[in-house]
Amino acid sequence: MIIIAFSNKTSKKFAQLVCRKFKHVAPIIPDGRFLIMYQFVRPGYVEKIKLGTRDLKILKAHGWQFIYINGIDVPYDFNMRTAYSCVDLAKRTINMHNIFVQTPLALYKRLKQ
Repeated sequence: MIIIAFSNKTSKKFAQLVCRKFKHVAPIIPDGRFLIMYQFVRPGYVEKIKLGTRDLKILKAHGWQFIYINGIDVPYDFNMRTAYSCVDLAKRTINMHNIFVQTPLALYKRLKQ
């Protein structure tokens, strides 16, 4: 199972101008008892944040929305350091190769289908 988290807040100026409803996306992958959120900071640097179930409730209270994807595992050749944006990181996590999905809102709509 993989969780894709969407937020309407970001500190990146480009995302504030270009993106509409959702400004940021982060994949969350289970790792034993905990969940690991891969937070994209800049190309070549991804921060790993350890979360629990209580932390997901806190994020939801602060406006984050989640899509749960069952039956998908992280690809064996997953390399987070080659991602160029938060959307690209999420697409690599779920092994999506759609070139038309470039914003968090487009990814959200595609996953909701």
